Amino acid sequence: MEVILIQDVNNLGYKNDIVKVKDGYGRNYLIPNKLAIIANDSNRKQLAENLKQQAKKLAQQLADAQALAEKLAGMTIQLAAKANEDGKIFGTITTAQVSEALANAGIEIDKRVITIEPVKELGEAVAVAKLHREVKAEIKLNIVAE
Repeated sequence: MEVILIQDVNNLGYKNDIVKVKDGYGRNYLIPNKLAIIANDSNRKQLAENLKQQAKKLAQQLADAQALAEKLAGMTIQLAAKANEDGKIFGTITTAQVSEALANAGIEIDKRVITIEPVKELGEAVAVAKLHREVKAEIKLNIVAE
């Protein structure tokens, strides 16, 4: 079954993509949750018209994402975490903490677009922000003891 995605779906595709999925996944999950519609002829024509109208808007979003990625490239965010004498962190650094630290620095990024490997020790780490389907930015983190 082919469906047109209405929203971005992790590990499947982005909004307005036409993807092939199993019938049950499409009928029982994607369509009822309003994540996709069936890719019939009329929906494909409507998608083509919508994409024509959104071309300029998408180009602007890509340019904004690239500018934000360049801004993040030269930046190091410092996060404080409780740790023992050996430098082991109690708990871990979360995407919410990274998003909050970026907001304090004047950059608003949703925590859902940030991914980070589990950080268990003090020192440097890297988080990745998926700003656009073509743009990913690395955020350098410096974790210090609280």
